[in-house]
Amino acid sequence: MIEIPTAFAAAIVAREERTGPPWLEALPSLLGSLLERWRCVPAEPMSHGPAAVVLPVRREDGSGAVLKVSWPDPGNHAEADALAAWAGNGAARLLEREDGTSAMLRERLRPRSAAELPDPFAVVAAAGRLARQLAVPAPPGLPRLSTVAAGWQRDLRRKAVALGGPLPDRTVDAAVATARELGPGQPEVVVHGDLRPSNILRGRRQPWLVVDPKGLAGDPAFEALTLLRACWTGLTAHGSAHGSGHALEVFAETAELDPERVRRWTQARAVATVLSAREHGRPGTTDGVCEELAVTLAA
Repeated sequence: MIEIPTAFAAAIVAREERTGPPWLEALPSLLGSLLERWRCVPAEPMSHGPAAVVLPVRREDGSGAVLKVSWPDPGNHAEADALAAWAGNGAARLLEREDGTSAMLRERLRPRSAAELPDPFAVVAAAGRLARQLAVPAPPGLPRLSTVAAGWQRDLRRKAVALGGPLPDRTVDAAVATARELGPGQPEVVVHGDLRPSNILRGRRQPWLVVDPKGLAGDPAFEALTLLRACWTGLTAHGSAHGSGHALEVFAETAELDPERVRRWTQARAVATVLSAREHGRPGTTDGVCEELAVTLAA
């Protein structure tokens, strides 16, 4: 019998009180069925994230792979859709998928990630090159960033007022202007959506390959905020304004993007993140980084 990590089970039950327990009860049987169907055997202990279990396996031909089963949610299909669109170019290869159970088998990569690089600007440069490589035509089913931007244009000012003005008016106005001006005309290419250093792993086929995409369609300039937040301490060691500004320049150059679009999307995302955190009672989750970027990057 395959054992499900206790911490993962507790998190699922805490979040999904009614449907979580029966799903967890069936999960070992599902994993066993997938192992048999995809002709794999467990190779290492299972790990997990907030909403998925990950089991390193060995395939029939001796190659390594990763079996991942996520909490059933239609939005999870976008991960497999993105991996399929990339076909191993800049990303782990998708080997098998079963959308009905939110399960996939993907190429197993080396355990080293870009988070281990000592130079945060090297991390940003690696991510920029990957963002350029991953910008392939988006399949029809991916969530569109144009829809996200439309929601920002409609809701950001209202949320800011309702929350008592946690950001200056001109800061919120800049984000709304970005959503209005850049939102509708975005490129129809695949965007990872969570391009943090820990999702950039060492590859054998290529120096770096991504895993765990959210899977979105839109402007790759959207990616930069995730990097800044993850690398903030190293980037701002000699002053936050200089470090964050240079990081955005490096990302734009390596991703071959318009620096102004990168700045504006980063600022708008920072505003949306701050307001969302305040709205849901989690102001500490932005660690002050998004507040600072929202204000300093406003034109």
